[in-house]
Amino acid sequence: MSGEAAAQAGRPELEKEAWISAVLLEWGSCGRVVYVDEVPAGFVLYAPAAYVPRSLAFPTSPVSSDAVQLMTARVLPGYQGQGIGRVLVQTVAKDLVRRNVKAIEAFGDAKWEAPSCVLPADHLLAVGFKTVRPHPRFPRLRLELRSTISWKEDVEMAIDRLLGAVQKEPVLRPL
Repeated sequence: MSGEAAAQAGRPELEKEAWISAVLLEWGSCGRVVYVDEVPAGFVLYAPAAYVPRSLAFPTSPVSSDAVQLMTARVLPGYQGQGIGRVLVQTVAKDLVRRNVKAIEAFGDAKWEAPSCVLPADHLLAVGFKTVRPHPRFPRLRLELRSTISWKEDVEMAIDRLLGAVQKEPVLRPL
């Protein structure tokens, strides 16, 4: 069933599954799930804006052509306040640096009250995003990726390339 057919049939989970499958095939990994003691604790989804046509509905669209859109993320109840949201953003940043992407952009909710698809603008600002297009409700925020990697990580990446080191088992698993 296609994503459009799933939406018309009232089966949003099938629509999401179809979307993820299409993005995986055409672009590659588009999300991560974080586990704590083998239990899912949070997730994040991201993709180039071309794969997120509904993003054009935001008053501060479009996402810049040199950026990938952070679509949504969530830390599940019981795991909030432990830095998992920051880890999710850092993991996306590391993945996108490896793909030579210059930035991550997201639409924030400046009046966020309860969990929804749009992340709280305050959270995005707290993890390093800067407002690039203000709006009273849905500002567009940007995280420049070269600024997110410390010199230590640069050195570690260079050593890994030189020595052909085997990557460690990730805490976050790609979708």
